[in-house]
Amino acid sequence: MTTTVAYADLQSLVGQNLGYSDWFDVTQERINTFADATDDHQWIHVDPERAKEGPFGAPIAHGFLTLALFIPLWVDLLDVQGATTKVNYGLDKVRFVSPVPAGSRIRLTATVAEVTEAGGGIQMVVDATIEIEGGTKPAVVARSLQRFYA
Repeated sequence: MTTTVAYADLQSLVGQNLGYSDWFDVTQERINTFADATDDHQWIHVDPERAKEGPFGAPIAHGFLTLALFIPLWVDLLDVQGATTKVNYGLDKVRFVSPVPAGSRIRLTATVAEVTEAGGGIQMVVDATIEIEGGTKPAVVARSLQRFYA
């Protein structure tokens, strides 16, 4: 479920868990497309037959693909009304905890850690976790910085 908040009320979200995004399919096709876009064709990502014999038993998504999927997952969690511009300002910490096998589904959960004025807008610090359906450990944990401008 999406949390909707007015730009002026972003401070009210500090400490709030925003819930869970919808599940997102990480297909072999998406992995291959990412490999083409980034020129990273390592066999653990793009060669399903060889990957079966590799350390993960199947092809896995690139860590940076999983991280890039933060954005479509994030828009499921928060809608800031009155913000004319929304910017991914960066990351303070990222860990790729578990590989995401091709054919998996992932989702995002996030808690708002801080909200401050910055750069003529409002900066939100979010502690985020990307989970793998049925997994025992997260795929990614990150501290994300988002900026909103009215």
